[in-house]
Amino acid sequence: MKMGRILIVDDRDENLYLLRTLLRGHGYDVEEACNGAEALERARRTPPDLVISDILMPVMDGFTLCREWKKDERLKAIPFIFYTATYTHDRDRDFALGLGAARFIVKPEEPDTLLANIQDTLKKADHPPAARADANADTPTRTLTEETPVQDESVFLKQYNTALIRKLESKMEQLERANSALKQELIERARAEAEREKLQTKLVQSQKLESIGRLASGVAHDFNNMLQVILGYVDMILGKIGPAEPLHADLAEIKNAAQRSADLTRQLLAFARTQAIATEALDLNVTLNGMFKMLQRLIGEDIDLAWQPAAELWQVKMDPSQIGQILTNLCVNARHAIAGVGKITIETANTVLDEDYCATCQGCVPGDYVLLAVSDNGCGMEKEVMEHLFEPFFTTKGISDGTGLGLATVYGIVRQNSGCINVCSEPGKGTTFKIYLPRHTGLAALPRTAAPAEPFKHGHETILLVEDEPVILRMLQTILERADYRVLTAEIPKDALRLAEGHVGEIDLLMTDLVMPEMNGMDLAKRLLSFAPHLKCLFMSGYTASVITRHGMPNLGVNFLQKPFSGKALTDKVRELLDSRSQDY
Repeated sequence: MKMGRILIVDDRDENLYLLRTLLRGHGYDVEEACNGAEALERARRTPPDLVISDILMPVMDGFTLCREWKKDERLKAIPFIFYTATYTHDRDRDFALGLGAARFIVKPEEPDTLLANIQDTLKKADHPPAARADANADTPTRTLTEETPVQDESVFLKQYNTALIRKLESKMEQLERANSALKQELIERARAEAEREKLQTKLVQSQKLESIGRLASGVAHDFNNMLQVILGYVDMILGKIGPAEPLHADLAEIKNAAQRSADLTRQLLAFARTQAIATEALDLNVTLNGMFKMLQRLIGEDIDLAWQPAAELWQVKMDPSQIGQILTNLCVNARHAIAGVGKITIETANTVLDEDYCATCQGCVPGDYVLLAVSDNGCGMEKEVMEHLFEPFFTTKGISDGTGLGLATVYGIVRQNSGCINVCSEPGKGTTFKIYLPRHTGLAALPRTAAPAEPFKHGHETILLVEDEPVILRMLQTILERADYRVLTAEIPKDALRLAEGHVGEIDLLMTDLVMPEMNGMDLAKRLLSFAPHLKCLFMSGYTASVITRHGMPNLGVNFLQKPFSGKALTDKVRELLDSRSQDY
């Protein structure tokens, strides 16, 4: 059955496609136009049974099309349906119906409902009722029994302009809302990008610190091995000469320098967080007082180093090596700020920080603190420099003068010990670093006194010594043999196994490096214990205990010697293990 011919008018291809598919699927013939002018031309050539038109279109919009449609004698009786998603206000509907439209339908409409409206409109056009349509119909309609009068041109233009202005105002409001939303989105994007850059920077810094940690661990191993040789041979020479000998003082200085080097290695590892810290109750004045000879050599004789200790200073609890690290970095930093001669002042004081001060100092909580202040009369700093002062790798020095880790290390140590740090500086007026360390109220620190030199502890047991560094192997062998021990030596684990299996008699102690080629010291000990269950074991390494643990080896506790160690520390530890009843590792 012929369903009728429908002209659909819309400037959007997807809308035409949907209507065309729906109508053809239900038996209608469909003709299309993309604007009002094209629709008029097609309709005048071949009038349709019904027209369905959008409103907002280029060239000629739907309102103008309907106006021209109802003025055309051949077309005015053909029903006209508005199908729009743009003009949806009640006044738009009234204006459309006032132009003579049969129906005003708002997109999107359910296909069944749309088809029902189309069928009803066509039916009424074929069989016009004698009276006006039911006023309660869902979709606004106009009866076709009377000829729709063509509005006066001025009335039409007034209503048309009102509709356009209303739509423009609506569009302006939508554009303003969209613009506001876009502006807010751009702000959020800018914030997100800034946050992303901050996170990226933190990631890069974290990766740098991780690289430093790996480098520090590797360097520490090799450096500690070299220091082990120096300390070992110095101890052996010192054991041969008396304190009155001319070389004794020089050798003691060499030993002190090696021990300070070991401390520096430990500090680097602490910064890289691969070395655990050992806190203790400290009198800061006593700790600092022992560093001034070293500091004066460090900063040079042209710098006046002033020391102003406070009386009855409270205690702090932290690793003594960290105090040295803080002071060394701050004094070196102050030295670089002074051109020529100048003055660095170190002072201590007891102080109480209240809430008002803590509000201005990041990470600070009210309470009792010990102040450590380092001041210089150098060049001072600009505000822009101070904003980045504690960032790792930030430095104002030349490539050969600094790494940018000194003040970052100081900041890390202070925060690690629940303290806070404040900096006062102006260009040309010098700089003062004020470090506040929490007061320790525990047991008082015992005064440190230099213990008299004690002889090495001797023995007559047999020791299997395994070390893959030949120079360290020879040095340790010499120390142990001078302490009257019988020493079997091997540079690699398989030689140690062969020696142990072929040795006539009992081996009392295995002393082995932990990290070696082919087999580590722990596995070597297990192999030897399988046929010598009473063997006692002492492990040593240039790597830190924490690094060794990460490699899958347990915490060795008393069975471990961290290189470098002195000859006396070695013989004391050997004697301690040999005299013990059992061994746990």
